[in-house]
Amino acid sequence: MIYVDPKILERVNQWLTPVFDQKTQHTIKEMIAYDPEGLEDSFYRNLEFGTGGMRGIMGVGDNRINKYTLGKNSQGIANYLYKQFPNQPLKVAIAYDCRHNSKELAKVVADVFSANNITVYLFSNLRPTPELSFSVKELGCQCGIVLTASHNPPEYNGYKVYWQDGGQLVPPQDAEIIAEINNLQYGHVKFEAREELIHFVDSALDEAFAKASVKNGSFNTPQTAKDNLKIVFTSLHGTSITMVPKVLEMAGYNNVLLVEEQSAPDGDFPTVESPNPEEPEALKMALELAENEKADIVIGTDPDCDRLGIAVRDTDGKLKLLNGNQAMVVMSHFLLEQWKKEGKLNGKQFLASTIVSTPMVKDITESYGVLYKEGLTGFKWIAKMVKDFPELELIGGGEESFGYMVGDFVRDKDAVTATLLACEIAAQKKNEGSSVYGYLQELYKDYGYYLEQLVSMVKKGKKGEEEILAMMRSLRENPLKEIDGSKVIRIEDYQSGKSLNMKDGSISEMDLPRSNVLIFYTEDGSKIAARPSGTEPKIKFYMSVNERTEDDHYDAAKLQKKIDRIKTELNL
Repeated sequence: MIYVDPKILERVNQWLTPVFDQKTQHTIKEMIAYDPEGLEDSFYRNLEFGTGGMRGIMGVGDNRINKYTLGKNSQGIANYLYKQFPNQPLKVAIAYDCRHNSKELAKVVADVFSANNITVYLFSNLRPTPELSFSVKELGCQCGIVLTASHNPPEYNGYKVYWQDGGQLVPPQDAEIIAEINNLQYGHVKFEAREELIHFVDSALDEAFAKASVKNGSFNTPQTAKDNLKIVFTSLHGTSITMVPKVLEMAGYNNVLLVEEQSAPDGDFPTVESPNPEEPEALKMALELAENEKADIVIGTDPDCDRLGIAVRDTDGKLKLLNGNQAMVVMSHFLLEQWKKEGKLNGKQFLASTIVSTPMVKDITESYGVLYKEGLTGFKWIAKMVKDFPELELIGGGEESFGYMVGDFVRDKDAVTATLLACEIAAQKKNEGSSVYGYLQELYKDYGYYLEQLVSMVKKGKKGEEEILAMMRSLRENPLKEIDGSKVIRIEDYQSGKSLNMKDGSISEMDLPRSNVLIFYTEDGSKIAARPSGTEPKIKFYMSVNERTEDDHYDAAKLQKKIDRIKTELNL
């Protein structure tokens, strides 16, 4: 006889009631008989909101993305909207990406909101996530939803929630909404749509968003420079194909080659192992096309078009992939340069990044006399800064995970406008006889050479979750005293909100929300951060090393060896 944990069986039995359709019940009965391990993983917990919303494997159960879990989310949010905005007409915008079931699940979500007498603006086809963020404000909605699992594998889908400022949920709204959802039973969800409240939107918003992207991402680049830049772009089977080529054309970039084999949206992502522009293999076809066509720059975006990977030619003319920190450094410095040229820096601006990103951005920002603000991982915290400091203008914001936002017209990472910005930098630098790579080397000379690397360890399912928690617990109970021969001088624990000075034992409070992150700083300037991913079954280790030399000679291999030693030391 197959054993099933009684607590899990109790949750399972709720799904075998008439509240759930016959197909769902049949699937569960099959799992009880033949797949108890899969049953346990599908029901052992409720799927939770993380750094970038809710993501999970599609299927039946409380720990899966399906009609019922998303319906319950939507019902909880509807209830919360009525409490937060009494006597106001309520409006919600909904978009979705290329993934399997995204269109159908988006309609389910729209049905639930409309059943609660809330007006819904639903995109009739897939669109980039940043366009949804823009649309929430443009349409005067109190809330926005996008169905996406970003760059996760094909079996995943997800649910991101945006508030009326166009940013993702942050405290206290996130906890309050989660409490509202947890107070519901599945039988409370209203699935019967009021179709007259569902309005399909497309072209008008596309045009408005494209114009705003061009306005924010263009910086007086001569047309001759644009014509002289050859661009290879790939959407990696995702949503960016609906907007990036259009924005580049509107901005005057006509020399754009698309990777046609990857241009059709496809939730199976058939030409890549992972549709993640952080991974070099994802841009393989684009790099091959660029070599054949002698292109200057390669750009690829993830499925929901909020991250981008960039490759540029180095001093030997070879295509070289920039990591997320390098792209952020170049974009941030360029924006600061442009704002200074235009006389727009008056002490009322700021530039933002996150605690796991390169310290180089802080050095650059402060060298311009501009405020630098740092938040927890995730662009929702940068969006919150915009809301918290209305007297300040956001110049730009980025983090190491290949995301950037230009200004604040979109309140999330935005690969549409960031793609245009990357092309502006490439066109201007080529026109000046330099390149993006040459520009980066100049910045290293001015600010010191920084090298970063991310190591992600995949730990799937319930067992994996327990292993990740055990690893973080071990790092807290047995903290690193030395890294690559250099003493640890400070430990920041964002879960306790305390910073420990290892030299004198003093403890100071940190003014950031609680989060399961540990950061170790060493005497030689190295920085090692550890955190469980908020969107994937992974624990992530972020390493940053740097050096300054008198003769402007930087040995990248030397710093890479240092990172390799640290990885070995930490068993990564």
